[in-house]
Amino acid sequence: MTKVNLLGTALEIEWLTPQVASPQPGPHPTLVFLHEGLGSVALWHARQPWWTQQLCDAMGWPGLVYSRQGYGQSDTIADVRGTQRHGPDYLHRHAWEVLPELLSELGIERPVLVGHSDGGSIALIHAARHPVTACVVMAPHVLVEPICIEAISQAKQAFEHGDLRARLARFHDDVDTAFWQWCDVWLSEPFSHFDIRHLCRDITAPVLALQGREDAYGTLAQIEGIEPSGCIERVVLEQCGHSPHRDQPALALTQVAHFLRQL
Repeated sequence: MTKVNLLGTALEIEWLTPQVASPQPGPHPTLVFLHEGLGSVALWHARQPWWTQQLCDAMGWPGLVYSRQGYGQSDTIADVRGTQRHGPDYLHRHAWEVLPELLSELGIERPVLVGHSDGGSIALIHAARHPVTACVVMAPHVLVEPICIEAISQAKQAFEHGDLRARLARFHDDVDTAFWQWCDVWLSEPFSHFDIRHLCRDITAPVLALQGREDAYGTLAQIEGIEPSGCIERVVLEQCGHSPHRDQPALALTQVAHFLRQL
């Protein structure tokens, strides 16, 4: 693990080197992994073997995992429930301001974005304006549904009165900032109007959208609402919840690797 200083903030990053050479001639795009609303580098790597590393090995491509500000070991946000509270455009700002700066700083051009949940939304928003090789999104959010608000409300109760805070503390230096920057904005009235379906029409790169049949944070309307100007493949995974790479890791890996090999 290392850190990169970006826009006055130190972000935790980790490079992944494939352990298997690619059967395809290079150069190869970099797989850039974008975590969920409560995720981090450590949470991507919470299970052995790392799903991120397995995907890099399957393709023979390099990878980059990083924690957004306020998550993992990245710099915290001093007053995330006050003066620095997120607005309803916080995913747009990361996709259009922070992520392009990070990719430029690290010399990454036309990445393959692999995003989960909020990270999937960031991937789609970024790809609507910036060149990418492809987008792989797992349980992305393209609009706000009642099922998601109910699930986040339950998570809030578990954080305040259950064991969720202790479980998340393993993955974040400042667990309160990590939780509240996500929860507060999602449960705010302005964010109820979040809808990026119109932006998805501007995506020209190939898109793979995976969602679990038993996703507690969204219905299949989420991936059905992605209609890019380029091609899209939608896959519904059975016996799978909100995290395909954790709930059905082997199947998710097979689907993603097959999609990427066709690029």
